[in-house]
Amino acid sequence: MRRSPLEPVALADAAGPSWTVRLLAEAASTNVLAAADARPGLVVVADHQTAGRGRLDRSWETPAGVALTFSAVVDPGLPDARWPLLPLAVAVAVAQAVRRSAGVSPELKWPNDVLVDGRKLAGILLERVGPPARGSRPLAVVGIGLNVDQTADELPVPTATSLRIEGATVERTALFGAVLAALEETLAVLRADAERVLASYREQCSTLGAAVEVQLPGGELLSGTAEAIDGHGRVVVAGRAVAAGDVVHLRRHGRSPGED
Repeated sequence: MRRSPLEPVALADAAGPSWTVRLLAEAASTNVLAAADARPGLVVVADHQTAGRGRLDRSWETPAGVALTFSAVVDPGLPDARWPLLPLAVAVAVAQAVRRSAGVSPELKWPNDVLVDGRKLAGILLERVGPPARGSRPLAVVGIGLNVDQTADELPVPTATSLRIEGATVERTALFGAVLAALEETLAVLRADAERVLASYREQCSTLGAAVEVQLPGGELLSGTAEAIDGHGRVVVAGRAVAAGDVVHLRRHGRSPGED
């Protein structure tokens, strides 16, 4: 089961009729490819992603055949004021899929890292792209990189983990289907009742209540307790609300930059 290549028919079956799956043996960045052909329901999957991108253009790479890396194009159906909640909602969806399919209970680090016992299991990158036709709504490219079968020496940093390391045996195709199903479900809830998604996020967010340091553009450092996640998805530190787009790093107090 492990280390076997992904198969396009199996992925399409796992995804279901709402999605059009495009599988590539290798790609630099699935987000770049999905954004170039942004159509709602398109999912670009790379069996091996060589130049994945995170927030603020941070890059990462995984060995072939061990991770789940894909980008899904969605129409969130949200007003602009609700778009900052999308990264949080996607993190809730990924955590839900991991619990259901792998039996592992993740925690969430603001805004959208998925952790297990403080070690990073999955990263998420959302990008807004122009609508495919004039007069239609903007779309979101949801990029997800999930560590599935890496051994400890295959991880990029010692502060990462994988489902295999956490004792879970799960096939990547099944996990792919679970993530897409959870994503559809969570986005539907977000459109209908954003506070419900926020409540779920807050329950799982390990950043809340922790002493943190927030590095802001220009070198400003904000230190204090992460007191709340407000209704706009911002973290409130020492009485000040900051948005994800305004943060260079957020880490627990005393941790080094390499532990982000």
